[in-house]
Amino acid sequence: MMLRRRSALLGLTASWMLGRSSLAMGAAAAGPDDPRFVVIILRGALDGMAAVTPYGDPNLIAWRRDLLLPEPGREGGLLDLGGFHGLHPALGGMHDLYGAGQLLPVHAVAGHYRSRSHFEAQDYLESGADERLTSGWLNRVVGALPRHSSQPDGSGLAMGLSVPLLLRGPARIGNFAPAGGQRPDADLYAQIAALNATDPTTGPAFRNGLKARGFSEDALRGDAPATGDDHHKPSAFVTLADAAGHMLADPNGPRIAALEAGGWDTHAAQKGRLTGPLKQLDAGLTALRMAMGPAWSRAAVLVMTEFGRTVRMNGTGGTDHGTGTVAFLAGGAVAGGRIGGTWPGLRQDQLFENRDLAPTTDLRAVASGVLRDHLGLKRAELARVFPGSDATPLGGLIRAA
Repeated sequence: MMLRRRSALLGLTASWMLGRSSLAMGAAAAGPDDPRFVVIILRGALDGMAAVTPYGDPNLIAWRRDLLLPEPGREGGLLDLGGFHGLHPALGGMHDLYGAGQLLPVHAVAGHYRSRSHFEAQDYLESGADERLTSGWLNRVVGALPRHSSQPDGSGLAMGLSVPLLLRGPARIGNFAPAGGQRPDADLYAQIAALNATDPTTGPAFRNGLKARGFSEDALRGDAPATGDDHHKPSAFVTLADAAGHMLADPNGPRIAALEAGGWDTHAAQKGRLTGPLKQLDAGLTALRMAMGPAWSRAAVLVMTEFGRTVRMNGTGGTDHGTGTVAFLAGGAVAGGRIGGTWPGLRQDQLFENRDLAPTTDLRAVASGVLRDHLGLKRAELARVFPGSDATPLGGLIRAA
């Protein structure tokens, strides 16, 4: 049984068998020393101001008092990123990368679209064009790279039971689902229980069954991360990230990978619910880095989401669909250890449409900068990857060779 992206049941992204995580890989390379490029899609819209909190902005507390964590240096506080921004404490591994100069958060980022619909925004995010296409921009990247003699026709490998739009297109992408990823994310169970809570038959059945598996009442109400009886086992995302790292490290393996993870739509009880997905992202990046070994030094990882969330907290302790958010670049090839982008400020008159973090950087400019300076794509190739885009590729994202 599989739960597809547009499922009427949950509207989640990826398959039932893999929870809400999947991995697709495209292989088109010339040798073992080629650069590696990984894209991670966080489906559901990450609250960038929770992941990378601008605690130095004097207007922040007025909007989000009950969502904020303590400032750096206090118990359970943010991890400092230079005196103005702080990283969520669940992202300890990413903070280590930042200290090593291998993590670059780019704040106030948004796609080129202004949609608050998950499905529409994800289609634009993945197609990379000013209109919705049936192919993805990363597939066009695979097609633009030199071909490896052991990988005829630029063939690639997709791990997971589906290939995201991001990697669909004329470049060949195969499929493989690892046995280790065949467990749903624990948070998926809690969401199913929430959707059935008012049903007199299925509601109690789901609730009692999940409690028998070790879910607490707080988790079922959304006040705490869902764990269940298999919380000690790697999540599907971590399993897939580890598998991706080993294949990217192979001298004759793929050079392009795309992973996706769900659980980011935090309309209610955000402060508790966001910790779990952030921990999985952090653990997944750690697994990817460890599995890649020396190849990590030639890697760039782009972490992106379809849009941000509102600056104001809503009445249920969450945030609603917004605009500006944060993107992350990680990897040994990344010029990190700093915050990228331009901070727009949080005064009332600085908000986008009187509700959102104002976007100051086009996500396609970030991606184009990596594709140009890391993978060596030329202007004409970038124009085919992102048709209709007038975004100037950002420089300085990749370390000088």
